[in-house]
Amino acid sequence: MKRFPPVEITLPWKVADGPPVTKRLIFTGPRGGHVWRTSLNEEAWKRALASAEVIPERKVGEAYDESRKNGMHALRHFYASVLLDAGENIKALAEYLGHSDPGLTLRVYAHLMPSSQERTRKAVAAVFGTAQSGPSGS
Repeated sequence: MKRFPPVEITLPWKVADGPPVTKRLIFTGPRGGHVWRTSLNEEAWKRALASAEVIPERKVGEAYDESRKNGMHALRHFYASVLLDAGENIKALAEYLGHSDPGLTLRVYAHLMPSSQERTRKAVAAVFGTAQSGPSGS
């Protein structure tokens, strides 16, 4: 951060015609502006995937193979699954992902949520574990 300090950038926020908001960005594009999703995907992410032999190297003058299952969207799904596994709620996750409707988030990620049966077992076990170690011994 000392060597490459954050840069203040003012952009529409959340939607293309949204109100302009100024934020300090840690990662910037080659000319100091914000990083475009498409250039990050093609110039950095897919290059890293090819280096790791997840996708084939691109041929000279051609684009990388399409790799939606390994693309930046997969990283977004990973992020969501980690938060859900840690117990984050759908409403908060929807906000973090930029979804305007938590129902959309629930429909997309419900299969990643811990089962209610598992949460129930843990809750009951925690109560009985606490009761057994209480001062009265009951």
